[in-house]
Amino acid sequence: MSVSAREQLDRPTGRFRTVLEQKIRERRLTLEEFVEFAEVFAREHGERGTLSYRHLKRLVAGRGTKGAPLGELRPANARLLERIFGLSVDDLLKPPEESSGEQAETRRGSVLRRVDRPKEAEAARPAVTLGSAFEWLDQRAGWIPDTARRKVSARAGKSDPGSTLDRRARRARVGRGEVARALWSYYGDQLPGHEPYRVRCDGRLMSTSVVTRPGWLDLACPLTAEHERLELVSTEHGSGMLDDIGARRAVDRLAEAVALGVRVTDSQVYRLLDIGVEQGSLSGALGVAPFIEYALTADLLEGELVDALATVGEVRRDELPLRGRYLPDLNSVFDVSGRLCAGGALALCAIARPADPYRGKADYALLVQERSGSVLNSAGRLSVIPKAFHQPLKDVRADVSIRSTLLREMEEELFGRSEVDSTLGGQRAAAPMHPHRLSEPMRWLMEQPDRLRIECTGFGLNLVSGNYEFAGLIVIEDEEFWPLYGGHVEANWESAGLRVYSSLDRELTGQLATDETWSNEGLFALLQGFRRLAEIGGERVNLPVVDLDELRG
Repeated sequence: MSVSAREQLDRPTGRFRTVLEQKIRERRLTLEEFVEFAEVFAREHGERGTLSYRHLKRLVAGRGTKGAPLGELRPANARLLERIFGLSVDDLLKPPEESSGEQAETRRGSVLRRVDRPKEAEAARPAVTLGSAFEWLDQRAGWIPDTARRKVSARAGKSDPGSTLDRRARRARVGRGEVARALWSYYGDQLPGHEPYRVRCDGRLMSTSVVTRPGWLDLACPLTAEHERLELVSTEHGSGMLDDIGARRAVDRLAEAVALGVRVTDSQVYRLLDIGVEQGSLSGALGVAPFIEYALTADLLEGELVDALATVGEVRRDELPLRGRYLPDLNSVFDVSGRLCAGGALALCAIARPADPYRGKADYALLVQERSGSVLNSAGRLSVIPKAFHQPLKDVRADVSIRSTLLREMEEELFGRSEVDSTLGGQRAAAPMHPHRLSEPMRWLMEQPDRLRIECTGFGLNLVSGNYEFAGLIVIEDEEFWPLYGGHVEANWESAGLRVYSSLDRELTGQLATDETWSNEGLFALLQGFRRLAEIGGERVNLPVVDLDELRG
């Protein structure tokens, strides 16, 4: 007898036996379907729990095999169920009549327990630590203390994690090209000399949401002290009050973070105040701002836009009130000193590999990540790796270079050093990137300067949230690295998967470039990386031809 047939026989005809059973049925799922849902949920959110059909059948019935006591539920499985439903496992396994009067308060309590969970409890899991976010929101919305906490708790208590996941799934179906076209429809041709990053990739026209100019591209700028002169000029930052719409959307964002386990941390990001870009040289002025301010203001623009596209299929200004406030026109986009312009550094990573009997010629391994559902930015999208917010790790003045950010992210995202993960907090090391603390692969790369090339290939401003984007290329030149340390390369929690492409495989890399699940900034870095790698890679490279399309000065 099949599982589905067995389940039909086991389905109760009367009242629900447990709250767990009731919640599953409210979602119109069979037990078999819920097992599949839980497996996907666990994988996307870094949970270690698993549920078999037989185990779930005993749980919903509130009894063990042949009526025996249920026994203790494995902690990992308990955490998985609690995270899916927002209720404690004790309440989930009660009969509905025993817990109906307690569910609302239990759900609120569960939200607060997840908010206050110690960071060190499980470093591999996304951490939701929102205390500073509540304080910031109370201040900027003009609320009395603890109002934000209560509002987020109430909002999360009313929400169903399944609905939150459904909304994220709808967002994921909106393609990268659709986002880019919608933004250029919104802004139009308002600033002569600044245009979308648009290329022809093996003849196919592709446009992104990154606005740039000819002098900002093909920089071939080595990220060294001689060529990169970014300077911290201010550590002060003030911001205006939130209006009712902004405050309500901020509450929604925090409630969603609780439901999905997205990392929201009390850290700083560099904000752009001025920029000077030319071939072989970067200069600029930076300040700092609280990450939470970016997360609850400018970063909300992407969700607002994609929700509108997913719902009505077009951009109407009345559907985008936050964009109308924060980035109403291209003049506001380029007024970087007059707004919070946060941003990031991301790079195509190419690792030289020797020839072998399977691939034939020597090539580069090109790394691409699928962003996990637990990241704040570009969740579920393709991107190059490493990809990071430009932010200080320890020393706000010394960490200002793009090179510092990319090296740190290589350690974290490729070589598994969680202690340099700025989302975890609690950094105790005075010099986390000291040579004595480096991972074995990174230490090997640093021993000889010609083993590692790090360049900036382009700069632009991303209309999605107004971010600045430094596109880069990281090339591990010494082909001894792959046999020695290729097995050490493993993406961290920020990635749902890591892909490897050969720089000689023009067909597959061409298909990769046209994939609609790319983030716009990720595609910008990929294509600029292709252009530069074609110049320096010699016989190791047979990539799609990427030509800039009519960028004018």
